[in-house]
Amino acid sequence: MNALNLLFQFADNFAFVVLAAVGLAVIFGMMGVINLGHGEFIMIGAYGTTLSANAGAPLPVAMAIGVLVTAVMGLILERTIIHRLYDRLFDSMVATWALGLILTQGMRILFGNSIPQVSTPLGNIAYGEFSYSTYRVLLLPVALLVLGGLYVLFTRTEFGIRARATIQDPDTARALGVDTDRMYTATFVIGSALAGLTGALYAPTLTVVPGMGSSFLVEAFVAVVVGGPSVLLGTTLSGGLLGTIDAVFTNLFGTFYGQIAMLLTAIVVIRVLSDGLTGLVETVRNRVEGE
Repeated sequence: MNALNLLFQFADNFAFVVLAAVGLAVIFGMMGVINLGHGEFIMIGAYGTTLSANAGAPLPVAMAIGVLVTAVMGLILERTIIHRLYDRLFDSMVATWALGLILTQGMRILFGNSIPQVSTPLGNIAYGEFSYSTYRVLLLPVALLVLGGLYVLFTRTEFGIRARATIQDPDTARALGVDTDRMYTATFVIGSALAGLTGALYAPTLTVVPGMGSSFLVEAFVAVVVGGPSVLLGTTLSGGLLGTIDAVFTNLFGTFYGQIAMLLTAIVVIRVLSDGLTGLVETVRNRVEGE
């Protein structure tokens, strides 16, 4: 097993898990809404990016368009449908699942089963008999920047304070003058934009087709459940654990066994740690402080 190849594989897997999960984690962790259409939101970001690039836009501009399109779609859906389903967990799951089906079939009707793809930029990193996509390796610092930006947004800004107050006690927050409806809308739009960003970033690396969202949805849900209730810490820890397991087993036995090992790890973590990895961190911290 080549150590450098393993390192690149880990960087790739960590970025994929974090970017796939972070939008879902924000919406679920901050709002309690399980967005089963999350994969289709990622698909919209990928389609917006690919179609814009095919129309002649530079790739960074095309990515920005993909993110913007997804954010606007999230705003419209939240204002028309999602806001009616807060505190109705199963209803929101059914509604977002149905929205996902509508989006998938809608893209198939509008653009067919496939569209011209965008090539992966920046070439490959070559080392001996191995090579790895430079672009996919660079997604690791992008994922870290996204996590850092969210940390600053939700812990160091007035918006973050208001958003967390709304989530913890909406009645008290409303009594203190916080526009809770606006906070819910803004949080959902941020989660949607993050999903669009994921689709935009991976559009040059994957085949953009109507059903592509499913490849992100499973890993996103696994990462959110394994991570636990803390949005940022949980996403980071689950990305590190699942990315490492996937990288090791993929290098040893192949991609299929890497996916199986990752899912088995998730099952064990869920069975042993009911509050996920962040629950374990909190337990250790409380014990240390107690001593």
